[in-house]
Amino acid sequence: MSRIKDAAGAWEKITRGAADVGFFLELLKGEGETDSSTAELAADLDRIEAECSGLELRSMLSDPRDRCGVIMLIHAGAGGTEACVWVGMLLRMYRRWAETRGYTAEVLDMAPGEEAGFRSVTVGVKGEYAYGYLKCEQGVHRLVRISPFDAAKRRHTSFASVDVVPEVEDAGEIEIKDEDIRIDTFRAHGAGGQHVNKTDSAVRMTHVPTGIVVQCQNERSQYKNRVTAMRVLTARVAEHCRRIREEEIAKQRGEKQDIAWGSQIRSYVFQPYQMVKDHRTKHESGNVQAVMDGEIQPFIEAFLSAPGKAAGPDDDEEPA
Repeated sequence: MSRIKDAAGAWEKITRGAADVGFFLELLKGEGETDSSTAELAADLDRIEAECSGLELRSMLSDPRDRCGVIMLIHAGAGGTEACVWVGMLLRMYRRWAETRGYTAEVLDMAPGEEAGFRSVTVGVKGEYAYGYLKCEQGVHRLVRISPFDAAKRRHTSFASVDVVPEVEDAGEIEIKDEDIRIDTFRAHGAGGQHVNKTDSAVRMTHVPTGIVVQCQNERSQYKNRVTAMRVLTARVAEHCRRIREEEIAKQRGEKQDIAWGSQIRSYVFQPYQMVKDHRTKHESGNVQAVMDGEIQPFIEAFLSAPGKAAGPDDDEEPA
C-alpha cells in the first residue's frame, strides 16, 4: 500500500504543479509578463519536467526485483596490480553514486591485492530501486591509463568484472538446507589489530550443490560474519537458480542467450584522450573524473531507455 501511495502521490504532485503553471500563465496573459514571473515559471517547468523524467524512468523498472537492494561483486581481471587498483576505483565510484542518491553502501568483504588495491570486493547497496538501477553495471569494465606502477610511464589496459545480484527479502521457493552448506572459519587478514590475528572470526560458506563460495571477515564477531555471509549466499543462490531457468527457457525458444558476464560493457580511457563510453548504448562522456566521482546516472538512464534493455528478464509480454 505504501508503494502504491508513493507512486500516486508523485503523480498527483506533478499534475497539481502543471495545473498551477497553467493558472499563472492565464494570469500573466491578462496582467502582462515580467522578467521575474517568467523566470519563476521557467524554473517550475524545469522542476516538473525533471519529476516526470524520474517517474518515466521508474516506470521502466517493472521487474519485481528492481525495488530490492543489491549485492555487487567486483573482481580484478587481467592487468596485475593495475587491475587490483581498478577494483578500488570502481568501488569508490559506486559508493559515491550511492551517496548522491541517499543509499547506503556497505563493504561486506574484501581481499586486498599483493601490492595495492583489491583482488575482489563485495559491497551491499541498500535503497529503493538499487538493483533496478545497478543491474546494468554487470559485465566487464575496461580501464586505459598510464600506470603509476610503470617506471617507463607506458599506457596500460586493465579489466575488472562486476557481478550484480538482487538482495531479495524472500527467496521464494529457494531453500538452503544446513547439510548443503560447508562452513569454514579462519583468521582474518588486513587491518584490525591483535584481535584479527588471535581469533578465527572470518567465515567462509560453500554451497555444495552449486559450488558457490562466499566469505565475510569485516566484523570482529564470528556470529555477525556468519549472518552477513548467509545473506550474501542466499542472494547468490537465488540468482544462480534464476539464471538457470532463463537459460532453459532460451533453449526451448531456440534463442541465442547473451552472456553478460565476461562481455566488455564500458571503457574508461584516461590516456591518450579522456572518454568514458558504454559499448551497449553508445552513450559517452568526456568528463572522466566526474564519472569516477559517481556521475554514472546518465549511463544508467541511457541503458534503461534503450530499446529492449529496460524490460526485466522475466517480462515476456510486450508493452501495450
